[in-house]
Amino acid sequence: METKATATSIHRRRAADRGHADHGWLQSSHTFSFADYHDTAHMGFRSLRVINDDHVAPGQGFGTHPHRDMEIFSYVLEGAMEHKDSMGNGRVLKPGQIQLMSAGRGVTHSEFNPSATESLHLLQIWIQPRTRGLTPSYTEWLPRPEHTDAPKVLVISADGHDGSATIHQDADIFRVRLKPGQTITHELKSGRGAWLQVAEGGLTLNGVELQTGDGASSEHPGTLTLTASRPTEAILFDLN
Repeated sequence: METKATATSIHRRRAADRGHADHGWLQSSHTFSFADYHDTAHMGFRSLRVINDDHVAPGQGFGTHPHRDMEIFSYVLEGAMEHKDSMGNGRVLKPGQIQLMSAGRGVTHSEFNPSATESLHLLQIWIQPRTRGLTPSYTEWLPRPEHTDAPKVLVISADGHDGSATIHQDADIFRVRLKPGQTITHELKSGRGAWLQVAEGGLTLNGVELQTGDGASSEHPGTLTLTASRPTEAILFDLN
């Protein structure tokens, strides 16, 4: 019988311990090794390779650049992000919206803050695909009205069920949005791993306190219990 994961089976990654890059127009915190930040103790978690917490200045952004063999998605928290890619996609994403690009055998794209006055805050996330050399593709998750106050919503999955965006990996990814005192649970099956990234707010994960920018993982099968201490938005990854 699977049980609740204890606090000792939860591994916390504090926001203050992340790598940081100051590019002037871009302030970025790296949960895992990225670019000039190299940390052999934090190279990723299972197929999850990058979580960058980015603040982009008005009118600035990432120019056209290439990717391959990576599943890349962006989650907008504040402001707007303009996306363009070599597959012909062009979108402006608003808070709560997700775009997922499978770079496959090669794609180029750009991401830009189109506002002249407001900053852009987003999470950039990379997940390794289960197969290399895929045909590049693009998919989105756009929240419906019933998702506004939903505490836990599936936003990305391997088969796109329940209106989720489709990823080429055995991964279920949930948006968590909790009010103070609200609790949700998640059942982690044997052989899988969970990573929780707190975008904004504060909560406890099986008794372990997490605040804005903190991450935590568990590979202990059983029940994960999330209880918010203040309004909270987070992303929960359930990975093979």
